[in-house]
Amino acid sequence: MNITLNTAVSELWKVGKVTASRLKKLGVETVYDLLMYYPFRYDDFSVITPIANIQPHQPVTIHGEIMMIANKKTARQGMNITEAMIQDAHGDTIPCIWFNQPYLAKTLSIGTRIALSGTPEYGYRNALQFTSPQYEKIISSSHIHTGRLVPIYPTTANLTQKQIRFLIQTAMESVNNVSDWIPDAIKTDAHLISRKEAIKEIHFPTAQSSLAKAERRLKFEELFLTQLLAFTSRNHAQQSQAHALHFHEDAIKSFVAGLPFILTDDQKKTAWHIIQDCEHTMPMNRLLEGDVGSGKTAVAAIAMLNCALNNVQAVLMAPTEILARQHFQTLMELFAHTSPQPSPCKGEGGISPTIALLTNSEHRLYTLNNKKQKTYTKKQIIQAIADGTAHIVLGTHALIQEAITFHSIGLAIIDEQHRFGVEQRKMLMQKSIQTALSPHFLSMTATPIPRSLALTVYGDLDLSVIKQMPKNRKPIITRIIHPADRNTTYEFIRSHIKQGRQAFVICPLIEESDTLGIKAATQEYERLSRDVFPTITVGLLHGKLKPKEKQEIQEKFSSGVIDILVATSVVEVGVNIPNATIMVIEGAERFGLAQLHQFRGRVGRAHHQSYCFLFTSHAEQKNRLEALVNTTNGFELAEIDLTLRGPGDMFGTRQSGLPNLRIASLTDIALIAETRTHAKKLFEQDPTLQSWPTLKSLVEEYANKTHRE
Repeated sequence: MNITLNTAVSELWKVGKVTASRLKKLGVETVYDLLMYYPFRYDDFSVITPIANIQPHQPVTIHGEIMMIANKKTARQGMNITEAMIQDAHGDTIPCIWFNQPYLAKTLSIGTRIALSGTPEYGYRNALQFTSPQYEKIISSSHIHTGRLVPIYPTTANLTQKQIRFLIQTAMESVNNVSDWIPDAIKTDAHLISRKEAIKEIHFPTAQSSLAKAERRLKFEELFLTQLLAFTSRNHAQQSQAHALHFHEDAIKSFVAGLPFILTDDQKKTAWHIIQDCEHTMPMNRLLEGDVGSGKTAVAAIAMLNCALNNVQAVLMAPTEILARQHFQTLMELFAHTSPQPSPCKGEGGISPTIALLTNSEHRLYTLNNKKQKTYTKKQIIQAIADGTAHIVLGTHALIQEAITFHSIGLAIIDEQHRFGVEQRKMLMQKSIQTALSPHFLSMTATPIPRSLALTVYGDLDLSVIKQMPKNRKPIITRIIHPADRNTTYEFIRSHIKQGRQAFVICPLIEESDTLGIKAATQEYERLSRDVFPTITVGLLHGKLKPKEKQEIQEKFSSGVIDILVATSVVEVGVNIPNATIMVIEGAERFGLAQLHQFRGRVGRAHHQSYCFLFTSHAEQKNRLEALVNTTNGFELAEIDLTLRGPGDMFGTRQSGLPNLRIASLTDIALIAETRTHAKKLFEQDPTLQSWPTLKSLVEEYANKTHRE
């Protein structure tokens, strides 16, 4: 059979429908997919050890001959055990056992030369033995399961490591057809081996040094492709035209002067960067990154007001109804101190910006002129958005429904950028009736992102960072609480509730999980309200509640009717309760540091001293959680989290918009910088990539794949 890169795995020898379906679950459908299915670690069985030199608990490989092999069943459970005795060339022997593999007695017969790899341990009568070792008949000098650096692959149930290695060895027949698309000049400058050699070595390395070269080459190409995609995106944006938004200096200064707080230097600086970007016809593409409570919404309000004063619309899309409603409430409070502003676009009458809120369950308008909000029908709000009556529009995914059109979008803002797919952002930006002009684009995130990560994920964006926190904020006192101290902590919480304060209790799941054995919100709510705080009002908030129910619970908590709110991670963003001073996190070891920091940011939002209690029963997690105790700097914690857990865990489950890296990691900081330098140099030579047609088509294919995800 002639095997090509496009050959379906179902056509390979020993692959039936069942095995093919199992491989499909791993994303493997073709021979090329097999070659791209990289190991995640290796067992080093490269040294052949005489049996006499074997040490317990040390992985080794031996060569020998089968002197005895037989099956037997255990008396109690009836388990099949295969026992064998192996003798090496020096005459020394060692026993081996395998469980529930009776076919081995037929596959491996007496006199068979065999290679065994495993970790010997003391067994029957305190003698060293192999238990379920890897084995391979010695037919030639080429082994794939023993006597080498043996690749270990991520797999699924009923697919063995041996099966995967065998199939990948079969797929190697087509490796010479793999294209090597990195330009020769870059391969030379970066000291990269060929792609064909890298694929061979990543699966079946001949030595540690060659494995390191293969990893470097394959990591380089993934990160290089990601950087090219970022530069391509920026190049397309630069070819578009946007509204040139005039800076209404007097009106903006008046708005800032009327705010009930003083802007930090970082807020002033980032607001000025955004206003300057929006004055140009080249669309702005900027990421505003700020820790929880740093005041990103105030900066966005300045930009949106300036946009409205130019008689074009500003749109802010949030990932949840809770967050969209929170933004609406915040903007009403900020604009409550603002007088109607004159605008050249509206003649002598001036302009009174109108704010619209549109989600699946809510549709409201707030007019600056009369300082009132009203609830309208959804149809009326949609009409106000379409005819331009609504100058500032806030909402969720509802804003990108087919029925929604905008009169003229001058500024599009996405909050919590990583929670939206590329296609969703694109749909919002194409909703304007005046399609000839693109809106300026601002994305915001409260998740502190290390600069290395930001450059890779958001490489096509300019970066603004707010690190300063508002004045008079007291640092949140964070403590790790072990089971023995739980009741004392409850007494502390009870005393603060009596003083008029409120508390959050965060649980990882909505319902109990026997598999994880961790607290669930519903059970914890019942326990706290019945057994721990029977005289205190306890509420429950989670993602499975209907929108109206969520709103009612949040309003009760905001007004103080509820004293303690038990919730899942639905409160990670968008809940602002200045009176809440205590954050309890159950199963704290189950969350990343960045997410724990987000939870902690739900308290400490006023002048009261606030506390964060990390409930855990896992002593081995203490060192990691100590990082949260010792610092309130979200950026430092994000660096630690990135190192400890990786970017996928920082953001929860894999999010659309994040690069789909098979082997590289966003902790490869030096390699990220190197690939960015080479990508930039390539674009300076030819921004269209026409000089490298294979590379150009690959970038386009990668872009389309990212959009689909």
